[in-house]
Amino acid sequence: MALKCGIVGLPNVGKSTLFNCLSNAKAQSANFPFCTIEPNVGTITVPDERLTKLEELVNPQKVIPTTIEIVDIAGLVKGAHKGEGLGNQFLANIREVDAIIHVLRCFDDDNVVHVDGKVDPISDKEIIDMELQLKDLETIEKRLGAIERKAKSGDKDAKKVYDTYELVKEHLLKGHSVRSIELDKSQIEYLNELQLITAKPVMYICNVEESAVKNGNNYVEVVKNNIASEDAEHLVLGAAIEADIAELEDYEERKLFLDDLGLEEPGVSKLIKKAYQLLNLQTYFTAGEKEVRAWTIRKGMTAPEAAGVIHSDFEKGFIRAEVINYMDYLKYGTESAVKDAGKLMIQGKDYVPEDGDVMHFRFNV
Repeated sequence: MALKCGIVGLPNVGKSTLFNCLSNAKAQSANFPFCTIEPNVGTITVPDERLTKLEELVNPQKVIPTTIEIVDIAGLVKGAHKGEGLGNQFLANIREVDAIIHVLRCFDDDNVVHVDGKVDPISDKEIIDMELQLKDLETIEKRLGAIERKAKSGDKDAKKVYDTYELVKEHLLKGHSVRSIELDKSQIEYLNELQLITAKPVMYICNVEESAVKNGNNYVEVVKNNIASEDAEHLVLGAAIEADIAELEDYEERKLFLDDLGLEEPGVSKLIKKAYQLLNLQTYFTAGEKEVRAWTIRKGMTAPEAAGVIHSDFEKGFIRAEVINYMDYLKYGTESAVKDAGKLMIQGKDYVPEDGDVMHFRFNV
């Protein structure tokens, strides 16, 4: 399931540094605008302690974690919706991602040039918000023009769509993103085909100096207050510190470094886990002697749909799922012990897998 998070932000806020920490791919991280011209794509392993536990219990020949794609998208400036800077390219790339990771500069450093000459994370956020909102407004207005005649001719379905577009247009004109408006299920479906950028889920990354990685700083508090009304996540980390951690090869060295900072895990690990949640994803496992593997599914998928992630034949010919709760697997230690304890569940087509389920599928094609 190839789902993507796009990292966005104004030039020199720490996007490429952060991307380099997340990915083995090395984006050119230069101290001038637009050093990231082509979007760099990295396939990132999702940290999951449960996979390590299953490996210890099963001792398979190989272990395959689940992944998501992170895209470092070109820097944005005022006027991007009109094509200023790398605007057209930026907006085309951001349409293709499923969720947005918005990096905000929350640190002072005279050696790192700010595109507007001063550090102001809210102003930075508003520049990008406005550009994306203006692009969405352009999209909505085009569609309104296309459907207006049909809506006013008495077509009830067209009228519903038209009214939804008008509602969203007014919301955008007030300077609000689409994700912050309350819509019913049918209205959401009307909008889905438009791929509106500000409807995508977003997480704000407050990029701070080393002394603020644990408790944040004044900039972070301002950001938290500003996004309180949005349906958005936020995370505090220091991209420069994460770069230092990534350079350490030895696990013990990394642990000592984190201990000195008062952190339990690297910020990028938290980011990856939050990005996974942001995409509304969960994991199930298959466990056998040949391999223990994590599989990505959307929350709410049924057992046949989950089986289809492995192979389409599994979904087409689905008969049943043999399900073991992860905590039961941990408690009893082996699949046979779980069966002996009567904890192996047989589930049909309507079963919705829980996060962490260990499953085998029976199918016939």
